[in-house]
Amino acid sequence: MPYTNVIHVTDLQLPELELYSRFSENQLLHYYEPAPGIFIAESPIVAGRALDAGYDPISVLVEEGELHGSSAAFINRCGDIPVYTASMEVLTQITGFALTRGLLCAMRRRHLPSVADVCSGAKRIAILENIVNPTNIGAIFRSAAALNMGAVLLTSGCSDPLYRRAVRVSMGTVFQIPWTIFDRNHAWPHPAMEQLDKLGFKTAAMALTDQSVCIDDPSILAEEKLAIVLGTEGDGLARNTISDCDYTIRIPMAHGVDSLNVAAASAVAFWQLGKNTGKAGQ
Repeated sequence: MPYTNVIHVTDLQLPELELYSRFSENQLLHYYEPAPGIFIAESPIVAGRALDAGYDPISVLVEEGELHGSSAAFINRCGDIPVYTASMEVLTQITGFALTRGLLCAMRRRHLPSVADVCSGAKRIAILENIVNPTNIGAIFRSAAALNMGAVLLTSGCSDPLYRRAVRVSMGTVFQIPWTIFDRNHAWPHPAMEQLDKLGFKTAAMALTDQSVCIDDPSILAEEKLAIVLGTEGDGLARNTISDCDYTIRIPMAHGVDSLNVAAASAVAFWQLGKNTGKAGQ
């Protein structure tokens, strides 16, 4: 169908394109402060999942060959928002990188839900402590969505799940699994642990200590509600986090390997601990 809202870009300095060309992830995050800001979804598949989850699109930047290609169905769902288009050469100049997936969509963030709302009905949740690599954040979300986690909770020191790279690596699963960030009133580890206890969750820290038990320990598998706590790359979990958790668990290793990357470890943990808990950790 013909579009009435397509703007063919000839001026690379067009102010409306600054969302895609000039603003950093942090600037986009605070764009409407104190209201929630903006994030950029890349590819029609990822942007479509954001749309399915109720996020509102602001504008689209698309390679002109994609207008009637794989991006067409997504664009048709976006109503009359501006659709900026240009050749791949021009788009590369605007964004600073090759737009291999054909489409970027600027979307409004939403207010984050409460911890209680995110955890409602969940039996298995993941807690991410100060994980700063957006690639790992995205990979963990993808594993959490696929392997029966009911929710993901993040400390304020984590990379933002809606940063472009995290969203892309997650394949849009950040829009499919409930998540939130611990706020000042429920700071991690305390009083957040007390709140989780009131919600019925036992906490299991993934760490290599003398007290660590194997991830398939029957007492852990028997817990009705379990929060799996994963730490930052390199340093792992803080000592006080480990000591204050109900369990400390480890993945058995072979060939002298001491540990896995946090994203790989999360997949193993979610698979083992999320089995037999019902759909999506519920």
